Amino acid sequence: MWTKQKRKSIRGRLILPALAAGFLYYFGFHAYHGEYGLYSRVKLEEQVKIMEAQLGDLTGKRAALEREVSLVRDGSIEKDMLDEQARRALNLSRPDEVTIMLSH
Repeated sequence: MWTKQKRKSIRGRLILPALAAGFLYYFGFHAYHGEYGLYSRVKLEEQVKIMEAQLGDLTGKRAALEREVSLVRDGSIEKDMLDEQARRALNLSRPDEVTIMLSH
């Protein structure tokens, strides 16, 4: 009795490993470069550090502005603060005064 035996080709033996390698490459690439990958996490951590520094600067500026507002808000405006704000708004000074311009 004769039976036909088909010999497995080399292509058939390489299909499964090639598919597995393709899947591993695809998922490995996206695990590193994807939206939630390792590289994106490093970039996000850098952005967090930059934004925390900006937050510290803005918090300091806000505290300074709140101090200035509290001097004007109480109902009893300090004369020096009123004078300073009026001169700054009107760009005026007396002839006997020395004006020092500071950039804010």
